[in-house]
Amino acid sequence: MSNKKIARNAVNSALALSCLLASSSQIASAQVPMPGSGTQSPAIRPASDIDYSGNVAHNVSTADKLLSQGKYSQAEDAFRDTLVNNPADINATAGLGIALAKQFKLDGADEMFERVLRQDPNNAAAYAGKATILLNRLQSSSGTIRSNRDSFLKQAEEYAQRAVTLAPASAEAHFTLGQTYKEQGRDNEAASEFRTATSLDPQHSNAYCQLGHIKLAQNSLEEAAEDFKRSIDLNSGNSSAHYGLGATYLKNNQTDDAVKELNTALYQFPNAWPTHMALGEAYQKQGNEVAAVKEYQASIAIKPENADPYLRIADIRENRGDLEMAIADLRSGLTQMPYNVELRQRIADTCLKLEKADDAIKGYRTILQMSPNDNRAVKGLSQALYLKAQKAAVGALLASNDYESAMKTLDEAIKLNQDDMELRLSQAKLMSLSGTKPDLAKIGTPSNDGERLAAAEALMAQGNFQQCSQYMQDIITRLNDPKQSFAVADVALMIKDLDDAEAAYKKAQSLSGSPDRVTRGLAEVSRLRKSSSDDVKVADELAKKNQWDGALDRYRQASGTNPKNPEARLGLARSLEKKKKPSSANLAESASQYENYLALKTDLPAKDAENYRKNIAKLKEKSAEMAQKEQKSKAG
Repeated sequence: MSNKKIARNAVNSALALSCLLASSSQIASAQVPMPGSGTQSPAIRPASDIDYSGNVAHNVSTADKLLSQGKYSQAEDAFRDTLVNNPADINATAGLGIALAKQFKLDGADEMFERVLRQDPNNAAAYAGKATILLNRLQSSSGTIRSNRDSFLKQAEEYAQRAVTLAPASAEAHFTLGQTYKEQGRDNEAASEFRTATSLDPQHSNAYCQLGHIKLAQNSLEEAAEDFKRSIDLNSGNSSAHYGLGATYLKNNQTDDAVKELNTALYQFPNAWPTHMALGEAYQKQGNEVAAVKEYQASIAIKPENADPYLRIADIRENRGDLEMAIADLRSGLTQMPYNVELRQRIADTCLKLEKADDAIKGYRTILQMSPNDNRAVKGLSQALYLKAQKAAVGALLASNDYESAMKTLDEAIKLNQDDMELRLSQAKLMSLSGTKPDLAKIGTPSNDGERLAAAEALMAQGNFQQCSQYMQDIITRLNDPKQSFAVADVALMIKDLDDAEAAYKKAQSLSGSPDRVTRGLAEVSRLRKSSSDDVKVADELAKKNQWDGALDRYRQASGTNPKNPEARLGLARSLEKKKKPSSANLAESASQYENYLALKTDLPAKDAENYRKNIAKLKEKSAEMAQKEQKSKAG
């Protein structure tokens, strides 16, 4: 979270820069190298030559007051008026630079600080101001600036170190150095500089504010709240402190208090993308999704290359059942961040939920090109291929490059992650498509719900529907959060385990989950059951007319929609067996489908079950013989 706060923190830092013009400090008399150069600067003027006494000159006092009140445009005008009468006024020039920096007029601010340094090469305020300009530039969406982030931070640190050396007793110099450390992720060093700033100037609102942000990132919420409140007591106009306090309340689930503080922060500084983002999260927690989307979109408008609001909006779209719209929003983010793996992963996952297997496969493959052996993408790819196999001829899939490529990818991922049970279960699930049934017991016993879900999918692929349901029911029994319940229900729905999907949606309902989402989920379960049943009826009619190819397509569609429909499995097995000129793969799949039927139809008379087992044995034997002949024919 701390990186999201930089825009507000950097903007607020400029306000206290004016203190450098009035802080009590003793300037060192030694020579100090200029940043980025190996040369020595001229001897520093004695402190008596510069007004650091705590009182600004009368002709800039009005402008300085406007600056401290946050009236930056008016302060800019006042400083310009002063400079018309006295162009050589160094304090007014530095003050104008601060006013411009506060308004993000960074080129103009830099010009002012350069002017100051030409008059006084050892002006600490100017160096601190130039460091702040560089920090502010990092908030830009410019690709050039973003790609040169490290060099910007290095130069900002050099400027800030120079300011501290020139004015070691200046709270603002230490504060600016702390800002550069914080932007670099060096939080402990940053906190030390901010504490030094508060010890030198107990009224330094921004230093307390930044200490609060560091403690917030460390999840020390009580201490963070105290620092933010102290900052606000010192300067009620510190929007970054109001934002930080609001973010602290949000983390502490004090949502109403969070909304109040965040709205105050936006009133003071409407152009803060992290504040819009946090306010969106607060509204989302309150269930006000319309307001949440509005705030996320405002955050995107200010900083479009931040992935979080796109993901949050997608959450809301999915919660409403608008999966296509969720993908559209995610793709919008991808245009700004084409290398963002999280966005690509989410798009592929959503395509999978929409049963767009080919789109999902393409998405996961792209991720694996960008990030080889990405475990989530590997697992997603196996799910997409299994989904595709449910709706298409398994033989065709096994002969495709998709299947072979996925198995190779899984092998590589498993070599690098020997202890990842979910990867091994994904591999077992795909192997089941080829008629191979790995012994899942050898893979190990699942130790967490993620592994249990993966095991349930693998068991479903193997036709072990009873054990699959045992794992699912075990997970559902322990659920105590509606969000988790919906997640499990969605996975069950995706693998078409309709009975357990229904149980998980009802569990979410019992935990006061979103009624609309429960209704949509249960309606989808009911629709899939009916669709599968209807397809079986149509397929039965085609089978009566010996139209086996047409029947095969409808039975396959029925079993893909509801894999636990025994009549669909039986019809599929018969169609594969009786179709004109069945191949060895057809006969092997027929035997497998008869086995699935027996696993689902547990109330069959013993005699009927035994007849099916005998037929399964014959089909497997015939398939093996035919496979040998096919292999010889290819070789010849």
